[in-house]
Amino acid sequence: MDYKRILTVQDISCVGQCSLTVALPIISACGIETAILPSAVLSNHTAFPDFTFCDLTGEMPAIIKEWDRQNITFSDLYTGYLGNANQVEYVKTIMNSAIETGGHKIVDPAMADMGRLYTGFDANYVEKMTELCAEADIILPNVTEACLMTDSLYHKELDKPFVEELLGKLWNRCGAKIILTGVGFSDNTNGVAVFDGKKTEYYEHRLIGGGSHGTGDVYASAFVGSLLSGKSLLDAAKIAADFTVLCIEKTNQHPEHWYGVMFETQIDRLIEMIK
Repeated sequence: MDYKRILTVQDISCVGQCSLTVALPIISACGIETAILPSAVLSNHTAFPDFTFCDLTGEMPAIIKEWDRQNITFSDLYTGYLGNANQVEYVKTIMNSAIETGGHKIVDPAMADMGRLYTGFDANYVEKMTELCAEADIILPNVTEACLMTDSLYHKELDKPFVEELLGKLWNRCGAKIILTGVGFSDNTNGVAVFDGKKTEYYEHRLIGGGSHGTGDVYASAFVGSLLSGKSLLDAAKIAADFTVLCIEKTNQHPEHWYGVMFETQIDRLIEMIK
């Protein structure tokens, strides 16, 4: 039995359906043991009017040392939102010491969207995240993050020449396979561009209004679960996109549920897609 144990490094937002409260159930539902290293604990995510934030950077060295002492390793690694730029070095240590040979090192550089950085991040964080992406096998930036990591001017309206230039710049900087999200070429489409270092393939679907906080985490987690279940890079990207659309559609039926997507109701559909 090929039973995998992935480590995911990202924050815990206690309320809000994002980060670890999304990654843990989705990847586990795909039949993959999911270990965690929390980067921070928030009372709720940052789209709420206010939130508490507990930085867990200080706990990371002791945790990593204990894993090393007990020879604990992981088949694969998936990182999301990190609490600060200093955590990048600890993640690099884990990549080099605790991930088994041949395992995937997947980085979602969760730091920006819609042309701007998230609260609390700056140019130094962008540089450190770019360094982390250069250590990865697969990265999952959105268009804003790709632009920031390549010093490119953000474009809200996209065309294929711009996207492929952006992918080329990012490949030159990081050398990782790229799943670029938020790629749509008309007012009513969205999708992804998948670049394996040689060719770019696209997958578009209709744009669903009412997108919410955490959809990127839902997408990334579904991609990881699909990939580790044996799907190809492109097929995993497609499955994750279709699953995210289903989650948004379900959530749009409940306008009072503004703070996240109701992904739990669609997990059985994800498993069907993977099978």
